Amino acid sequence: MAFFSSCLLADEQFPAAQYQEISLIKNAVENFIYNQTATLPGQVIVNVDKIDKHLNLAKCAELETFMPAGGRLWGRTSVGVRCNHSSAGWTIYVQAEVSIMVNVLHAARPISTGQKITNEDITLQNANVTQMPEGITTDIAQVIGKVATTNIAAGQPLRSQMLRAPFAILRGQKVNLVVQGKGFSVSSEGQALTDAAEGQVVQVRNKTGRIISGIARINSIVEVQP
Repeated sequence: MAFFSSCLLADEQFPAAQYQEISLIKNAVENFIYNQTATLPGQVIVNVDKIDKHLNLAKCAELETFMPAGGRLWGRTSVGVRCNHSSAGWTIYVQAEVSIMVNVLHAARPISTGQKITNEDITLQNANVTQMPEGITTDIAQVIGKVATTNIAAGQPLRSQMLRAPFAILRGQKVNLVVQGKGFSVSSEGQALTDAAEGQVVQVRNKTGRIISGIARINSIVEVQP
């Protein structure tokens, strides 16, 4: 359904040949959406709603398409079409459905909390991401080796919120505190007070009982700034 303003009832002022062709408006909307979404991944499918063929709009030499304030070309949307090149300008808003089909990672089988994700746990399914929740994953490399933070049912799309990096340091674990500076390196032992993935901040109690913060690394190493 098209909502419009400043439309002329051209029966009184224009002959039929001066009416704007509705098909050209639809084509303008389709072209606008496809051009604006050209850089998006996956396949973009546009379905423009039927425009009332009884709209009597003055014929326009140049149609101008635009995105209404606050709108976006994602899912159910609206595109504005206006004409400033006729004796009586007009503006209408045309509804459309924008689907973006992308290969999304789904669980190939049930995944338990704390389980490390392997290739056998995931499968790709082509899906319309405009109808999916935020945080869906599409890159296999960013999922393999991650750990599930919740139970995931078979067939469920994998979301970034469901996964975390594996811990490089475990609470209670003995670690090597390494302080590196220009031309020197000092190491000592300590005990981790928290879990941490590689690159995360972890707190460690050293031999004197002092609590120190450092960056978790593999091989039980915690880097401390000098």
